[in-house]
Order: sequence, then C-alpha cells, then structure tokens
Amino acid sequence: MTRLLLFYASVASFAAFTTSDLLIEGPGSIRKRSVANDGTGIEIYSLKIDSKVTSRFAHNVITSRAVNRASESQEVFFDVDLPKTAFITNFSMIIDGVTYAGTVKEKEVAKKQYDAAVSRGQTAGLVKASGRKTEQFTVSVNVASHGKVTFELIYEELLKRRLGNYEIFLKVKPKQLINHFQIEADIYEPQGLKSLDAKGTFITNDLLPVIKTTFSGNKGHVSFKPTLDQQRSCANCSTSLLDGDFTITYDVNRESPANVQIVNGYFVHFFAPTKLQSVPKNVVFVIDKSGSMEGRKMEQTKDALLKILADIKEHDHFNFILFDNNVEPWKTNLIPANAANVEEAIAFVKSIHDNGWTNINDPLLKAVEMLNYAHEHRLVPEKSASIIILLTDGQANGGETNPEKIQENAKNAIQGRYTLYSLGFGRGVNFPFLEKLALENSGVARRIYEDSDSALQLQGFYDEVANPLLVDVQLQYPENQISDVTQNRFKNYYDGSEIVVAGRITDNDLNTFTADVQGLGAENVLTFPEKIDIAEREEAQKKQEYIFGDYIERLWAYLTIQQLLEKKIQAKGGEKENVTAQALDLSLKYHFVTPLTSMVVTKPEDEKKDEPLIADKPSEGRACTLIVAVIYVLPNCMLMFIRSFNVIELFWCFIYADQVFGYGYLTSGYLPPAYNPVFSVDSDPHFIIHVRERNDSLCFNIDEEPGVVLNLVRDPYSGITVNGQLIGDKKASNSAKQSNHTYFGKIGIIHKKKDLKIEVTPQKIIVRLGKKTSIFSWLESGSMTQESMTLIINKKKNCMLSTGDGATFVIVLHQVWKKHLVHQDFLGFYVMDSHKFSEKAHGLLGQFFHGVDFEVSHVHPSSDPKKPHATMVVKRHTISVTRGWQKEYTTDPKMGKIVPCWFVHFNGTGLIDGVHTDYIVPSLLSTV
Repeated sequence: MTRLLLFYASVASFAAFTTSDLLIEGPGSIRKRSVANDGTGIEIYSLKIDSKVTSRFAHNVITSRAVNRASESQEVFFDVDLPKTAFITNFSMIIDGVTYAGTVKEKEVAKKQYDAAVSRGQTAGLVKASGRKTEQFTVSVNVASHGKVTFELIYEELLKRRLGNYEIFLKVKPKQLINHFQIEADIYEPQGLKSLDAKGTFITNDLLPVIKTTFSGNKGHVSFKPTLDQQRSCANCSTSLLDGDFTITYDVNRESPANVQIVNGYFVHFFAPTKLQSVPKNVVFVIDKSGSMEGRKMEQTKDALLKILADIKEHDHFNFILFDNNVEPWKTNLIPANAANVEEAIAFVKSIHDNGWTNINDPLLKAVEMLNYAHEHRLVPEKSASIIILLTDGQANGGETNPEKIQENAKNAIQGRYTLYSLGFGRGVNFPFLEKLALENSGVARRIYEDSDSALQLQGFYDEVANPLLVDVQLQYPENQISDVTQNRFKNYYDGSEIVVAGRITDNDLNTFTADVQGLGAENVLTFPEKIDIAEREEAQKKQEYIFGDYIERLWAYLTIQQLLEKKIQAKGGEKENVTAQALDLSLKYHFVTPLTSMVVTKPEDEKKDEPLIADKPSEGRACTLIVAVIYVLPNCMLMFIRSFNVIELFWCFIYADQVFGYGYLTSGYLPPAYNPVFSVDSDPHFIIHVRERNDSLCFNIDEEPGVVLNLVRDPYSGITVNGQLIGDKKASNSAKQSNHTYFGKIGIIHKKKDLKIEVTPQKIIVRLGKKTSIFSWLESGSMTQESMTLIINKKKNCMLSTGDGATFVIVLHQVWKKHLVHQDFLGFYVMDSHKFSEKAHGLLGQFFHGVDFEVSHVHPSSDPKKPHATMVVKRHTISVTRGWQKEYTTDPKMGKIVPCWFVHFNGTGLIDGVHTDYIVPSLLSTV
C-alpha cells in the first residue's frame, strides 16, 4: 500500500559562511567550505521538534539553538521543509535575550515593505520555494562572535486521512552532531487510538530502541532522543547518520461512523464509516499519448495502468480513451472488468505508443458521452460511482486550445453527474488549468513528478479512489442554529479517507446538537444520525486542552481558508473578489501565512538599520529550483528571482552583480553545467541538437548567402518566433582571400502576445516593448525587467532573455580583432529552456524541442580514422552520417567546448523537415 504525504516537516539545519566562502553547488545548496562544527564555526547545541495533534489538527513547533564559536561574526541559516498544506502561524528569533517576532500582513503590504528595504540597498530576503511534497522556509541572521541565537517556527495543519492512516512525515537532516536532539509527538484523539507506529529510513538496529512509542486509550506519545554517540555514522566519526525520513502513522477507533466535537461554540464533524459494501465504479481513463509522452513517461504510465488492471474489481466497468491530436477510444462503450476483458486490456495497454499533439478537449467530451450512454442504456449499475481520470503532460495545442473554453465545455457536459480527476505529469503542464478543471467537477488535481517512482505515484492515486463506499454524501445540521459551515456535500466517499466538516453554533441556548449524514450505498440510501448533548460533550472536550485549547476554532478557520482558496480558483468577477476578501480576513485574524498573506520579521543587522524578512507561501502553479536566503552582491537579484522563479535568470543576475560591483566570485561568465543548452547554433553556422534520451547529439550546417534570414524557432501557441540573419566574411583585399563562410550577424526575437520585439547585433541590443524602445550596448553590463520579461547583459560576453513563460535564450557575442582582414564579429544562439513550448513549435531548432528518435548502424571507417561513417534512420529517412564534433560556447565563451555528434550532410537533408530553403523568411522580425 502506498502512503501519500499528509504532514511533512524538516528538522531545521544550519549552514554558516563568510562572504568569501559563498558557493553555489547546485539548485538549493549553499555550503561552507570547512566543517562548521569544528570549534571555530556555528554549532547547533539544541534542536527540538514538538508536534501536538488534537483531533487530527497538528500544532508544530521547531526550536533550534546555535552558538557562534568563531572569533568573528557569521551568518547563520535556518532551513525548514514544510508540508504544502501547512500554514506558518509564527516565527521568531531570540538573539542575546531580545526576541524578534513575526507579524502576518496582507501580501501587497508586506511586498511594499520588502521593496522599500531593497531600494535602500539592504539585504532583505524573501524566501519561498515549492518542491515535490514540501515548501522550504529559509531565514538567515548575523550572529556575533560567541553569540547565541534561537529560532522558533510554528505551523499548523489538518491531517487528512488517506488509505486508512494519518501520517506525520519528518525530514531529518541536521547536518552535524547535536548535543540535545529530540523529536516529541503528543497525540490526543477523543475516539481513542487504534494504532500508532514510528520508523525512519536512517534507523539502524542500534537506533531502533531509541524510538519510544506508547499509546493507551485516547492518548499517544512518540519520542526519539538519540545521544551524541548514537548519532554518529561510525564509532569515531564526526558526521551524523540522521539523514532521511522519520514517519509517524496512526489511526483512531471507529465504533461509530461519525464523531462530533464541540468547544467554545465551534464544532467539527468527522465522518468515516467502515464495513460498508463497495459501490461499483465506472472509470474512464483519458490518457495523453502525444509525442511529449515519449520514452520513460509512457513506460511509467503503462506500468501503472497494468498494476491498476491487476487490482480492478469484477463489479467495476472501465474503458480507455487515448489521445494526441486524435481521439482513440479502446472500446466503443464501457465494459465489465471480468477476467477476459482485463486480459484483453492488459494486451492493449502494452501496445500503447506515443505520437502527435495534445488535444485535451475532445477526449474529455468523449469520456462524458461514453458515461452518459452507459447510464442511459443501463450498461452500468444504477447505483454506481462514475469517474474520469485525465492524465496529461502538456498543454492543449490541438483541437480546442483555449483553457477556459475547455473548462467550460467539460463543466457543461458533466453537469455535476461525474467526478473528474486531473493528473499533471511532469513540469510542462498547465497545472492551474488542470486544477480548475478538476475543482469545477468535484475532483482534485495532482502533480505526478517525473521521478523513478512515477508509476507508483499514479497507482497510489488510483488506490485512493479505488473503493467508493458512498455516492452523493450530504451532512446536515440544525437550521438557523449554526453558521459558517464548511463544505458539507461530497460527490463520493472513498474507503480509507475521511470527511471533515466544521462550523459555528449561533444559538447559545442550544442544548442538543444533531448531525445527519445521508449517502447512496451499494444497495440503497444510507443514513447516519448523530445526537449530542452539547454541555456534556463540551465538558469532555475541555480535558484535552492540555495540548492546545482553541483547536476546533482554528481547525474551522484552517479548513474554511483552504476551501475559500479553492473557490477563488473557480470564481469570477465580483464573486472572486468577495471570496478573496473572506480568505484574507481569516488569514489575518488567525495569523496564517497563506497565498494571500506574508509574514514580516524585522531582523537585527546593526544599530543603524533593521531589515525585514518576508516569508511567503508559494502557489502550486509555479515551482522554483533554487533557494537563496541572503544575497550579498545584489538584493535586486532576489527580487528578480521572486518575480520569475527562473534559475538561469538568477545565475545571470549574479554575473551582472559581479561585473558591476567587482566582487570576483563569478567573473568567468560561465553557465552552470546543469543548464547546458540542448539546442544551439553558432559559428559557420553549426546547428547542434542534443538528444537527452541517447546522451548524444546530432549536428548539421546550413550553407546560404549573406543577408538570408533563417527561422530558428516559431511557436504559434506561445507566440514566440526567433530568426537569424546571416553575414559573411569581410570583402576580399589584396592580402586576404574571400571565403564563403557565413555566420549569424543578427538575431531577432518576437513575442506577439507580449508585443515584444528584440533585435540583437554584435554592436547593440534593441528592445521594443509595446511603444517603448530601449537600446543597450555590449560595452556595459545591464539588465531590464518588465512584467514577466527579463533581459540581462553580461559585458562583452553574452546576454540572457527570459520571458517568464518557459522561454529562456542566451545569445553569445563573438568578437574578433578589429583589424582582422577576413573575419568580423558574429553571434551564437542557445536555447536553455524549451519544455513549455507547444508541440506545434517548429523552425530549424524548434522542430526538435519535443524530441527526435534515430538509429545508427553500419558504422565503418572513412579516410579520416577519427571520423567514421554510418547509416542513420531518422524521421523515416535513411541517410549517411559522419561522426564528428562541433563547439558550443556557453561554458567557455572564448575557447568553447567540444560536443561529439553525428553530422548530417547536405544542409541537414533527411533530419530537418522539408528542405533548408523552407526556413528562409522575408525579414529579421518576420513571423510568417
């Protein structure tokens, strides 16, 4: 059984460094060159995680204490990974007995305070990141020599029940031995604890006894307090073996299917019936098989579908609809999941292959049509749950491509009868679109991350919805006696989950509280009445206040905010404004850091200035891959990163800052190896296409006359076009012979949707954004940020353009000796990020953005032993190729880096679509 994340916290960790020690080791890592705990650096002497859970509502406090053993002040970093569904409620730092506490403010108010600090040149830090399961909170502070600092972070979360368990998941990574390390969890459940367990991926046989787990009645306790010696990775090691996951799981007794708790005029109603007969389900799997699903994605999808078929129940009905730019149902109608049909389905799944574009609209409507027909003609049981599971890795670029129109079409077709779940595979999906699509049809959206366990993620999601026990569930309460009730109607209730409803009791004289639940079971309508004596129940609840008192009110506020944020996604116009205002008011009242608020902490720096830190909660729609806490060289780099969340952009900002301020950290102008380009054209011109699946490259040249303009990239979906104009060598003179070499002397970039036009030459860069024109020289470093477009120029080396919507280009400047008799300055063009381009992208480079498959055979020697010939099959053509090499200039702007490749002759004939003259366009800024 696959357990999904319910609660995630990372043990806080520290890193200390001086300015000269700053290293960028990769996404999200900043480290000190020497070991911190050596008597001369930062030492964590105490770290404690205290988790108190009352009726599924978790109140978590992480406290870290450190001392600076060095003879000079040092920067200390506090890093914590939080569950995505958690809200930070407080953060404070205690330095030399003075407490610096956080306050929650409206996001725009906090941002203005942050921007004001940046404009004064202060090293204010805005820190937020979103990963696969967590968000990272990072803060730094300067600690004087032999000074001490205490960090305390508090966050709260309602634990959801999935697959029969509540789970507390802690990421343990203290990075050094700690004198006082402990994890404590106190759990109080009025229904009584049925089970309680704790384990860790790093736990050895020697550490196993250190985990103490006890529970009796309605109380449970878990503790983990390893000594210094028990933390060591070996007998005399100074490194810690505490590096991994620490998981606490529990469940409660369920003598009654429902449990109502009341404290201080607020109630919470938990509903999770057991021992019910499963309701038959009718499921249509709508599977993206477009070209971008090629390779590992498709194999993992097929693996998951095969495992699902192995577990499907005989009373279920199912079907598959595959789609690319076409819609391909497996069967005309839904069929029963008997042994023969399942066996046939397994063979079908194994035969699936990828091809084409992404048409999401038509297969969704076909799935609804199929379910309608099945119900109307009684091909499926009358009492059954019908669901659609959509899996896609891309954005709609075939058929109907307007996301809002697709959402409208799906909602009008489904009309509340079926549940739609959206699964977004990988990073290229339009997740906000999928989220709204699901929420408008009683479902949820999930990301499926491109990791080795993607198949398990898919299967794990299906396991959650595999066993519906009730359909059309309604929870009803006394009219005119309660208010502010959270969602109380649910399309389906699944085995192993739990429905939670909270609200406020408005009738102060109410003595008896009734709660009625009604839902359609496998055979008939089921009801679950609950009647509670308020005074008696409230008195019983007060006994648990030793954990934390107003938990039901806070639980209600948490749940209400979460649901208002979901409504905000679906709402429009005045309704959206009203929902947003309600969520904001509650966030501020209950001190929650939500997507509408930020926490501002005034941190000490020196006697003259205080610098605010702002903690934000990121949205799921965008992910960042690099965490930066404090930027020494240029605070504006941080602001730029926050606006675009582009790692490459941040790196180039470091380069720019280095050039301007002369710090000397990154003067090489290099790009990090992790972001080497996959598509490029440079020099004569040589085109290089890196094929990641093969860990190999293809290359070709284009021979044309000077003045010819070639289309490199054209994407009608995003509106981005890139062209390059050829130049030749200088005219022949008495002392130099004219050659027929050509290079790119101009690059034109057009973004129609942003009304953006950029013209790059070896002398200058002209940017036209709407009616505004800006001109930059290569002689100075500079930058420009407008809306979601950022241009950064690295003096006499290169420039980077990021549009903020998935397009990141680098243009390399090649300068030659001014008095050279033959050669002249020219440009190279590199595509650093192409995953968000649509499958309609084309051009000499763009046609390869979504992969190219090839086979090489009959390798044999040529006249040059270093360049063997071979036969290649690519795009249904059989061509002759030669093993050779080309150079790309991002990692070494002067000398270049050798890239081995298979060279395709005759202007790329057989590799590129059509012939090379098809890519000649009228002008540099042409979009035709």
